[in-house]
Amino acid sequence: MPMMNPPHPGKHVRMNCIEPLGLTVSDAAKALGVARQTLNNLLNGKSGISAEMSLRLEKMGWGQADGWLRLQSNYDLSQARKREEHIVVHPVS
Repeated sequence: MPMMNPPHPGKHVRMNCIEPLGLTVSDAAKALGVARQTLNNLLNGKSGISAEMSLRLEKMGWGQADGWLRLQSNYDLSQARKREEHIVVHPVS
C-alpha cells in the first residue's frame, strides 16, 4: 500500500547522504557538480529529483537512480492525491 504522506525526497538526501558525512550544502553541491542553490532547493522541497540528479546521487554512491526517481514519483503522486477533488475530467464514450 502506498504511503499517504511520504516525505519529500530532499529530506532523504539531507538526512541519509549529506548529514552523515558532515558535509555542508556547499560542499555537497560541489561534489555533485551542481549549483549550491540547486541542491538547496532540493533539500528544502522546492524542487524535485530529476533524472539527471538521480544519476548524480547514484554516482556519489548514495543509492540507485531508479530508487530516487521512485521516491520522487511517490511523493508527486501523494501531492496530486491531496488535490484530487479539484481534478475534473470529462470521460468520452
